[in-house]
Amino acid sequence: MKVAVFGTKAYDRKFLSTVNSPTQHELVFFEPRLNRDTAILAAGFPAVCVFVHDQVDAPTLEILASRGTRLVALRCAGFNNVDLQAAADLGITVVRVPAYSPYGVAEHAVGLILSLNRKIHRAYNRVREGNFSLDGLLGFNLHERTVGIIGTGKIGLILGQIMKGFGCQLLAFDVYRNPELEALGGKYVELPELFANSDIISLHCPLIPETHHLIDTKAIEQIKPGVMLINTSRGALIDTQAVIEGLKSGKIGYLGVDVYEQESELFFEDLSGEIIQDDIFQRLTTFPNVLITGHQAFFTAEALHNIAETTFANISDVEEGRTCANEIRAQLPANIS
Repeated sequence: MKVAVFGTKAYDRKFLSTVNSPTQHELVFFEPRLNRDTAILAAGFPAVCVFVHDQVDAPTLEILASRGTRLVALRCAGFNNVDLQAAADLGITVVRVPAYSPYGVAEHAVGLILSLNRKIHRAYNRVREGNFSLDGLLGFNLHERTVGIIGTGKIGLILGQIMKGFGCQLLAFDVYRNPELEALGGKYVELPELFANSDIISLHCPLIPETHHLIDTKAIEQIKPGVMLINTSRGALIDTQAVIEGLKSGKIGYLGVDVYEQESELFFEDLSGEIIQDDIFQRLTTFPNVLITGHQAFFTAEALHNIAETTFANISDVEEGRTCANEIRAQLPANIS
């Protein structure tokens, strides 16, 4: 199948081209992201392949459909950037890669936890400047601390396994209970109890209407003072302005994020020579107890290979008329795992 691949970087082209060899799909790479202005580039392509920041809204889908596109292949798990109802109305199939880097994301979350706790990022800069003072670097033992996991699918489960290895107690919230997490000793509770009793809260749920701004002013009022908040899922799970107020008051003691609500204008690009116009993001960077990475939690060699492999398997299934297990539809039931 002829596929227009949008929003590609050198590493995308490398892995997609290598894995594509046996399937022999015709790939044409475009560096711009897909949106209503760039959709014309896909004219004559039966399929487009997109990532997290491509805008697959109704106007974009209408342009794609009018020029022959019948398949949108997401090379990511999240699909909040796709208007599924519009796709269904236009006869466009949408497929995704549901679980390509569960270990990578969970391990990155743990990296944020360890770095924030032991101030590793601050110590690194100090030592490079010849400053070996320990003032301000005091951490705490993870052993016997309580970790609250919101969203206990594959990534949340793996995080639970890792944190259990540190000797942590596990609290969990999800619409659907994961028996493997319960077997670790994880206890499912309602959100207010999780907020009130967790020393660390880690978010591992998709962005759907039910989870938008899950961490807002009301939630922050319920959390244990000094909590560490980790988000490696989707930026809009957090009301950033509310979290800034929580940091200023000391209610939130640490914040580690790999995602940001308005990240599409920032992440995956080199803006080191420019003035960043996002004042909220810039405010976040001023806090000494905040650690931000640029949506790299998924970014392992294994993940990029898995993304490519599953993406092409999805495209082949649709091309050959087979049922694709990774197809997503507008009536997909809501859950947060």
